[in-house]
Amino acid sequence: MRKKRRSSVDKSESAAPPDVSKSKKSRTTGHQSKTTAQEDTSIDSVFGQFLHEAGVILRQGSTSNEIAVDQVVFQKRLQQHLKKSPRYPSIVQEFITGLESHIEDPERFRNCLLPCVPRLVLVINTLFEKLPEFIAGEDGLNIPRVIVNQLKWLDRIIDSKELAGKLMQLVSVASVEIQCDIITSLPEILEDSQHSDIARELKWVEPYNIAHPIMYIFRRGAERVLKVKVRAGQIQEALLQKTFRGYVMRGYFPSILALAQSLLRSPDPCVVPFGGHMYRLSFTAFDSYCQQEVVGSLVTHVCSGVGGEVDVALELLCGLVTEKPSEMALYAVFVKGILDYMENLTPQQIRRLFHLLSGLAFGQQQQGTHIQDEMHIVVRKQLSSTVPKYKRIGIIGAVMVVGSMGVTALLELVRSCSESSPEAAALYYDELANLVLTCTLDPLVQVCLPFPFPACIMYNLDDEESQGGIAINLLQLLSDDLQHKGELRVSPLCLSPFFRLLRLCEEQQHQGDLEEIDALLVRMISLCCICQCEFIFAHRPLERECVCVCVQVLNAFCSQKDPEMKMKVVTRLQNITYLQTLLERTLAATPGYAPPLANFDGESTEGAPVSSSSAAPKKGKKEGTGKKRKAPAKNPSADSSQLEEGTEAEETQQVNTHRPLTSHLRQIILVSYRHFFRELDMEVLSVLQCGLLSRSLLDSELHSKVREEVQLGPAELVFLLEDMWRKLEFSLTAAPAKRVPFFKGKTDKSVGFSHLQQKSPKDIAACCVQLLPTLCTHLENCHNHFQTLLSENQGVVDASGLDVREHQLLSSAYQLLLQVLHTTFSWSGFSQPEHRGLLKKTLGVLADRLKEGGPELTMDQHSFEYLLNFHSTVPSLSIALCLSQLLSTVADRGGHQNGLPLATLARRFLCQEWVTTSGDREKGPKHNETLQTLLSIYLEHTDDVLKAVEEIAGEGIPELLNSAKDASSRTWPTLNRLTFLVFYKGMMGVLEKAVRKIPPGRNSDNTEKLLTWNLAVRDFHILVNLVKVFDSRPVLNVCLKYGRLFLESFLKLGMPLLDFSFKKHKEDVQSLLKTFQLSTRQLHHMCGHSKIRQDTILTNHVPALKKSLEQFVYRVKAMLTLNHCQEAFWLGNLKNRDLKGEEILSQRSQGSDEEEEAGSPLPQEQSEDEVLAIIDF
Repeated sequence: MRKKRRSSVDKSESAAPPDVSKSKKSRTTGHQSKTTAQEDTSIDSVFGQFLHEAGVILRQGSTSNEIAVDQVVFQKRLQQHLKKSPRYPSIVQEFITGLESHIEDPERFRNCLLPCVPRLVLVINTLFEKLPEFIAGEDGLNIPRVIVNQLKWLDRIIDSKELAGKLMQLVSVASVEIQCDIITSLPEILEDSQHSDIARELKWVEPYNIAHPIMYIFRRGAERVLKVKVRAGQIQEALLQKTFRGYVMRGYFPSILALAQSLLRSPDPCVVPFGGHMYRLSFTAFDSYCQQEVVGSLVTHVCSGVGGEVDVALELLCGLVTEKPSEMALYAVFVKGILDYMENLTPQQIRRLFHLLSGLAFGQQQQGTHIQDEMHIVVRKQLSSTVPKYKRIGIIGAVMVVGSMGVTALLELVRSCSESSPEAAALYYDELANLVLTCTLDPLVQVCLPFPFPACIMYNLDDEESQGGIAINLLQLLSDDLQHKGELRVSPLCLSPFFRLLRLCEEQQHQGDLEEIDALLVRMISLCCICQCEFIFAHRPLERECVCVCVQVLNAFCSQKDPEMKMKVVTRLQNITYLQTLLERTLAATPGYAPPLANFDGESTEGAPVSSSSAAPKKGKKEGTGKKRKAPAKNPSADSSQLEEGTEAEETQQVNTHRPLTSHLRQIILVSYRHFFRELDMEVLSVLQCGLLSRSLLDSELHSKVREEVQLGPAELVFLLEDMWRKLEFSLTAAPAKRVPFFKGKTDKSVGFSHLQQKSPKDIAACCVQLLPTLCTHLENCHNHFQTLLSENQGVVDASGLDVREHQLLSSAYQLLLQVLHTTFSWSGFSQPEHRGLLKKTLGVLADRLKEGGPELTMDQHSFEYLLNFHSTVPSLSIALCLSQLLSTVADRGGHQNGLPLATLARRFLCQEWVTTSGDREKGPKHNETLQTLLSIYLEHTDDVLKAVEEIAGEGIPELLNSAKDASSRTWPTLNRLTFLVFYKGMMGVLEKAVRKIPPGRNSDNTEKLLTWNLAVRDFHILVNLVKVFDSRPVLNVCLKYGRLFLESFLKLGMPLLDFSFKKHKEDVQSLLKTFQLSTRQLHHMCGHSKIRQDTILTNHVPALKKSLEQFVYRVKAMLTLNHCQEAFWLGNLKNRDLKGEEILSQRSQGSDEEEEAGSPLPQEQSEDEVLAIIDF
């Protein structure tokens, strides 16, 4: 409809006859006669008269209707005319009938659909009735789509629920195209509060029918539905491909692109791959314009700086280059723009970027060659920079380019630019090693690899017979480096990186055979007596260099199959664990020492060590997470095979003279210095599969009279499991779209995982599954050890003669094994359809370990039962928590809905007394945190939460009150005065959560719901009254917080139930309210106590709580009035009292000391600290 403007309209003009008004308005158009002729004759009806008086002129034929006033004025006039009519409200139905008669003519109906009369006068029911009469595309006008568009952004909707219901009816019967139109319009039609309900209704639509229209939604409700279906596996890549092939999708590309962007930015790792599929299919299925938009959007993701988002986008771009090289080459200039944002990328992302650009620039397609020169310019500029960060980028980029194009000149440039810096040279060797490991190098590049000197010279190998073989004289190297800084041809920093490069080249040239360098495994390091190295220790702890070199030896020879080589690998692993004990003492003697770098692709400030004098445990870390290690007083693995036979005794004697370091301080030191050690490869974890290894030793007459045996000790097992758990935590639990904080911390969590980042999470999970039988064997060995220990000592943990060191190591191994399994099963990739087979294989490994079990059990149940068997031997509460969390995760992966076995197990752990090897009861912040998590597992999985809360609050706590000061509850030994707050907070939280799940009352029988509320109120009363005994500030804070939440839930859900139940269950309702009134009085007393104490933390809860308390009183009055029992209600002014119930003197009324009764609402003169709280029946 056309809307005409007019500068001013007086009353006489508005009241003028129609012809006069039209003649005045037609002067600007010059079509007076034509306009008059086209006026609709339906003006004689009530509908036409009211529209004309309100300012709308209806036309005949295809001519648009006209509106002469503003829309708001029109609506107001029409509403006034209808209401002032003497026949109101029946006149409204006559008006609607006239509208329906008017739009029976198709031409008139089309006119009404044009802007903007439908928003003003059309009735929604009428539109819905007309919609099935039209098909899309008739006469060039999509009538259904236009009808749906009229419903968007309506000014007023009388019954939004009815509107939503009619829309959902249309969705269930409409064609796919109309479904798409309706669903895409839902966010603009419905209120925000209805989005969640509509999203739940859309979940039950068949996946295939809803997949097509729902793909194009960029609104919260429908997008949430899509994420739910993707997460549940109902919409998979195959269905997405079928949709792209079977429908005309080009017209929806903007919505597809927006949805793909949203999914790729999602913090939910389950839906991110689906967004990647949408990007990939959009690029392969659409035209060049869409391809350009896809590439541009992916480049935007890369430049966003969000770690997971950058990784996924780079992976998609690399995949498109591999799949569609000629098409991607056309957009190389877009990808090249990422070079300007390399400062925000991690080293691994820079590697992926240059791999991507090299594929575009040096591929067989000529379209991308124009970026070669710019890539060379960028690389040369970065290499020539004196800033270490930019030089690192240049080295990484140059090596990646060399791997793609095979130009040796660039290799020479990198070598010359890194000669002056040991860190740069070490990074150069590391990057070349990565290149050798991942690519097949050009023969010219292989010839130019940096081996300027023989290995014996590079490693200063000493072949004197007095040393018993060749070895690195590391002490002499470090001494020379300190005395001749910068003058050595090879820095000690380059030892480990160069050996890694040498090893990989040897493997490639000899098909994995390392015979040429196996002498380095036999006797790699020569250590002099520590007493002769005081100068070295004062400046650089020697053991760190030894550990780094030994790590590289493990990386090199861990995959060798020869039994003798395996024995030497295990021996070198023993060397590492022994050297760590020496290093702990050395670092304690050199506080503030900053070691040189061991990982060279990060900032030099990353992973800065914590000062040993000020180290303190961080709040929130789990106890015994595997990162903490304790130095052994006597290492069973530290025998004569650990170091050179001639020096071991002297070294051990010298070490023992150092001041013993506390266990806690040693743990902190090892965690803070972890970034300064070389990274173990994933392949080293295969050493876990080594059992007892032995060989025959020949005497001088070549007779084999002695057998040497080597096996993994507890220290070595803990070392490998710690490293494995850290790797899994980094790669399998990292969120894909976690944004970088504004203030970036000093420590980059990716430091020390450079090699690991080159593997996909799926590869790492597959590696874990391969090692799972071995992990189960070690877990069973730990179980058997503690089972034997308990049986020998009649269940006493702190028995005399106990090997404390062995007990601590095996406890750590037990916990690490459970943590490794839990992290593996927690991998979000298992929920994706493409990895369901791997999950089934993982569960099958556990199920096969169960020797007993009936055939009626499924594989999932077998795996659960297998892990459940370990509950009897867990030596500490933290290990009990690890087992409970593992069982919960396995149950979720297997689809178990019955949480009763897990609740029973958690209750057993809570009812068990936990003591340390010294006989003391476990305590401390870490213990309390562990206890809180275990308690939440019990309360969440129990079949009756209210009964469980009543059991603890009604039995356990009274036992605690009647016991000695340092004693515990008899039924719940973990409940004592130090852990009371843990139990109290857990019970209050789960109680408030439980009542929110009680269904609201209905007119039907509510006996069961009323009983549930009675139990909940009784539990609440018990918990609130406990503040009279335990009146510390943390307890009061918990009671005020959850007390208000419980009261709000009762007002919202409980009071409607009482409205319906009062007549049938009057006595039960009275009992419930009386009990609840006692709790509200105590809450009121707490409010007064908080104000007297002037504690800000407590008083923050007071205003909202007092408001809810007052609402409760008047809500009860309303309930009684509804049931015609208002005479049973009366009000009184409740005075402020303290926690003991004594009146607060400063608030005493001037009148009587007794509570004054009143039969009227709250007087205005009452103090704000008083509340209406007396209800009597």
